[in-house]
Amino acid sequence: MLQQDPHGTLPVHLAIIMDGNGRWAQARGLSRSEGHRAGAATVRTIVTRCRELGIRYLTLYAFSSENWNRPRAEVTALFSLLLEFLQQEVPLLAEKGISLKVLGDLDGLPLAQRTALRHAIRRTAGGTAMTLNLALNYGSRAELVQAVRSIVREGLPAEAIDEATLAGHLYTAGQPDPDLLIRTSGEQRLSNYLLYQCAYSELYFTPVPWPDFGQEELDAALAVYAGRSRRFGKTQEQIDGS
Repeated sequence: MLQQDPHGTLPVHLAIIMDGNGRWAQARGLSRSEGHRAGAATVRTIVTRCRELGIRYLTLYAFSSENWNRPRAEVTALFSLLLEFLQQEVPLLAEKGISLKVLGDLDGLPLAQRTALRHAIRRTAGGTAMTLNLALNYGSRAELVQAVRSIVREGLPAEAIDEATLAGHLYTAGQPDPDLLIRTSGEQRLSNYLLYQCAYSELYFTPVPWPDFGQEELDAALAVYAGRSRRFGKTQEQIDGS
């Protein structure tokens, strides 16, 4: 079993694409909404485990800007579940020192959820044990567009713009880039998720659907990550000699 790790073999920032709720439900003769509810239970398990291990940042892809194209009943159920999750979990997040943040277009969410999220962000703002990012109404290309627009509005000259400038205008400003990106349920693509931030992230794909992705599956992914050599464009010889 993995323990808290002071030596840096665990990621500081873990990002997850939570995929497979619908397929998990379909395989059991359940509705997609029931699959999403099972997936919400997994969120609690994974957040708890990450905090135990000392992972400082956890980013979960909860609802993409493309997900508005899903059937209306499913979208409604998803947002009802989000509201329920916030009502139940925010007091515990605050108690455990977990700061909640939203990556995405918060203004484009329904009023009740938008209000609850802003309340949750304020209530947990003092948390220093861990940051939980929920990517909601999020798309990475749209994030890059809004970052560039922000820079243009500020009137910065072209020669003053560098990678740090762009990173400072993203939703993740002030946070380290993800060290590890996990995607569940067998798909092997990024799906417009943290494209800039994941330039050097390690990728881990598992066939396990999100509702079944428990502590053991997370620990297995982290063990694989711990065994990898991150080169950031360098050769192994350069790393060994540094």
